[in-house]
Amino acid sequence: MHLFVFYFGILADDTPPVGLAAFAAAAIAKSDPIRTGVQGFTYDIRTAILPFMFIFNTQLLLLDLDGPFHLILTIISATIAMLAFSAATQGWWMTRNKWWETVLLLLITFSLFRPGFWWDEIYPPTTSYPGAEITRVAEQLPEGKPLQLEVEGENFFGEQISKHVELPIDHRLEGGKARVSDTGLILREENNTLLVDRVQFGSDADKAGIDFDWQIKTVTVDNIRPWKEWVFVPTLLLLALLGWNQRRRIRQA
Repeated sequence: MHLFVFYFGILADDTPPVGLAAFAAAAIAKSDPIRTGVQGFTYDIRTAILPFMFIFNTQLLLLDLDGPFHLILTIISATIAMLAFSAATQGWWMTRNKWWETVLLLLITFSLFRPGFWWDEIYPPTTSYPGAEITRVAEQLPEGKPLQLEVEGENFFGEQISKHVELPIDHRLEGGKARVSDTGLILREENNTLLVDRVQFGSDADKAGIDFDWQIKTVTVDNIRPWKEWVFVPTLLLLALLGWNQRRRIRQA
């Protein structure tokens, strides 16, 4: 959040009504400062949209990277995405864009900034199981993975709430029942529904805000998936095809 606010604080130099940089440029060019600021902002709108991509793709903040190659790939893809977005907003790449070329450039930009959007449609990131299978799931969880639950019940004020929680698992324990009990959950089954009978005071389940008589609705497991960056392959091929088409139009002209 602090980075988000700081980012837009710097961007204010280029956007009206502050637009100090735009006003300085207007004074040099002897042009209207507001029109110069608006025109400058249309060229720089990619910079205003970029911070929102931080939310959907944390790798742009250098988080969740798997090594130097992943870092380099993220930097290159983000740079190409910003250049493609500039070409789309200005309506010009190698030559003036046709309307469908601008649409394709925007699609390419989105795919480079947010490859996970398309990848999730092919390879779902998680699989959810009924709450009654919590013991089996806990027993099969890989090393270091937490127990992800969707729980539902009444809070202290009588309000019905539903939320997702993550409970760390001691993988040294053998058996799913022992691992679940170690989180502080004492469960009971009632009318084909898994309910929380008791919560041990000070346990991970207690810290997560789970209370007695809450229902364990689902248990979620992360799927093993190929890198989402494979989306870059067809995206860059589409960008290359678009560039070839524009160069062909230049030669014909």
